[in-house]
Amino acid sequence: MNLHILDYLVIAAYFATTIGIGIYCSRKNTDTEEYFLGGRSFPGWAIALSLVGTTMSSVTFIGHPADTFKTTMIRLVPGLAMPLVVIVSAYLFLPFFRKGTISSAYEYLKLRYSASVSCYAATLFFLLQLIRVASILFLISLVIQSVTGLDYVLCMIVAGGVTALYTGAGGFGAVIWTDVFQTIVLISGAFIIVAIAAYSTEGGFLSLLETAQAGHKLSFSADLNTDTGAIEPLAKGFSLSERTMTMLFIIGIVQFLTNQFDQTNVQRWCSAKSAKEARKAILILGIIAVPIWYSFKFVGAILWAFFQKMPDPIATEILNGTRKAEEIIPYYIVEYIPAGIAGVLISGALAAAMSSLSSSINSASMVWVNDIYQPYIAKQQSDQHYLRVGFIAAGVISLFMIIGAYWFYVADNKTFNDIGLILISVFGGGLLAVYLVGIFSRLADARAIWIAIAGNAAFTGYLLLSTRGIIPVDYTLKIDIYYAALCGNTITLLLALVIGYFLRPKQDLKNLTVWDQDDKPLV
Repeated sequence: MNLHILDYLVIAAYFATTIGIGIYCSRKNTDTEEYFLGGRSFPGWAIALSLVGTTMSSVTFIGHPADTFKTTMIRLVPGLAMPLVVIVSAYLFLPFFRKGTISSAYEYLKLRYSASVSCYAATLFFLLQLIRVASILFLISLVIQSVTGLDYVLCMIVAGGVTALYTGAGGFGAVIWTDVFQTIVLISGAFIIVAIAAYSTEGGFLSLLETAQAGHKLSFSADLNTDTGAIEPLAKGFSLSERTMTMLFIIGIVQFLTNQFDQTNVQRWCSAKSAKEARKAILILGIIAVPIWYSFKFVGAILWAFFQKMPDPIATEILNGTRKAEEIIPYYIVEYIPAGIAGVLISGALAAAMSSLSSSINSASMVWVNDIYQPYIAKQQSDQHYLRVGFIAAGVISLFMIIGAYWFYVADNKTFNDIGLILISVFGGGLLAVYLVGIFSRLADARAIWIAIAGNAAFTGYLLLSTRGIIPVDYTLKIDIYYAALCGNTITLLLALVIGYFLRPKQDLKNLTVWDQDDKPLV
């Protein structure tokens, strides 16, 4: 598959714009406050769009339509929990990061529990970001290779290099403003695909919509039975052994609550020019996130309807499993989108990946400097010293991203990625409970938290071994691995509260729990 020269010009313009934003923002980076938080000067609407961009990746642009093309809307059910979670975040969590000068989730853990708990969580986050950026760059480079026909290494170096350049040079200001630009490009891609599909079909949009509806592609209560190939209703109610609509919604609550304490989110809350703007950003996110996710799921349903009316051998092979579902968007772009417009859509795919990459690079370098390097490796250095370390950290993370993406490609497997994610789930799966115990109770200190973390690691490790057949069936629990985070956080929370009750910690909890907030206004 090859693109027209117009498409390459559009992609080049997209790259030039992101680099230009990075260079412009780099002029302000004279201290760590500016480099990591943009001087705490961003309006709420910009942070909201940046949060939208950060929650998306190449998975959103490529994977969401692919999933609906094969199945239904059912995997959007967890996303329906987002509006509920952001209300909790805006009015209960935000105050903990807008009083005083806290700029990371791990500073809170240090104040609430101990430096050891903070360092543990920060290290896990840092390692997860290293794995994440390598895997995202790997996936988007494959997509670009498939639609351009260019060498994989060239695609990887260009996409990774441009991201590294504007993120490393421009700092957090570049991350925010490129996220705004990239989110607009990303969202426009979904509308362009639907519009062109409707224009190319007899009967237009309404005809495609009726076909998708008749094929149950828009259903939130049914899923594809992989054994029969039919769309069947999903079970309801509570269960730990099978996936139900109720459990999918609960998983969404756990997932999005966990994300609220992710440094990429907290960093944005702290970068707003006021608490009012930070709260506005969170609430705007709650309003627009689900419709945006829906739009990408909807693209898959419309493309399914399109190929029902205009049969195509490649689309048929994707539907019968001969080809991967993730090929449908790249294939449609190259074969059905006019020259020039295809470049916009490929830029949308790049935007989805690069917004996630830039956020991870900057937040990981901030955590390295503020939560690991400064407190444990080089104390009491000048701010200029830490700024230089921040630049270096961003460069090293970017280099690891490119090396990791190349390793994934030449190794032709995901073993390293799988092992890394397993380790993170075992040792970090209960961190949501750690935050919730800290914020909503006066119980538990570092001792209780370490015991609770160990309990979660033991349970999650046992569950993973069970699902892989290493533990005999007679000694396994009938719990779907999909619910590992839910069960792990529940165990962590109960252990921390029970042990904390008996140990009765003594510490100053001012502004560290909901019960000990002073009347000082948010800043």
